[in-house]
Amino acid sequence: MTAPIRLELPVSRKQLCDLRVGDAVALCGSVYTMRDAGHRRALEYLDEHGELPFGLAGQALFYAGPTPAAAGRPFGAIGPTTASRMDFATPRLLRAGIVATLGKGARSPHVVQACAETQSVYLATTGGAAAYLAGFVASTELIAWAELGTEALRKLVLADMPAFVAIDTSGTDLYEREYECEYEHE
Repeated sequence: MTAPIRLELPVSRKQLCDLRVGDAVALCGSVYTMRDAGHRRALEYLDEHGELPFGLAGQALFYAGPTPAAAGRPFGAIGPTTASRMDFATPRLLRAGIVATLGKGARSPHVVQACAETQSVYLATTGGAAAYLAGFVASTELIAWAELGTEALRKLVLADMPAFVAIDTSGTDLYEREYECEYEHE
């Protein structure tokens, strides 16, 4: 088995072009948490100002709602949210400058197409392992929207968080390929 590719965040779209569907990665550096309510606010800001808020252009979004600090860590638990819940906003955010997203589960064809058009990637990590994943968060900082509670915009610094490439910059979709393979065997 090949060692995971260490991916330093933020990362350029040019660097993302070297990744292929199925590649294991170890995420290091800055990522921002954002879920449904934050996506709506980011789109409102984008509509009003023509750019992403808080310097999010060139950054990665982690679809997660962390729990309070525990066990000497910044969070007791932080697990990926079902990514398809953010599909309503993802293509616009990728076109506005987000370069990578991180969550769990399959994405819509519109997100797959937007990844190919913008040379962005969708990374997936394991659901149901939120306490384990919290061990890969070195620090956190509240950036905005504190009133949203667990959906507030936070900057995290990750230290080798495990994930894999689920949609690469060419638009190859791991979930579609798995579905096709299952179908072929029936």
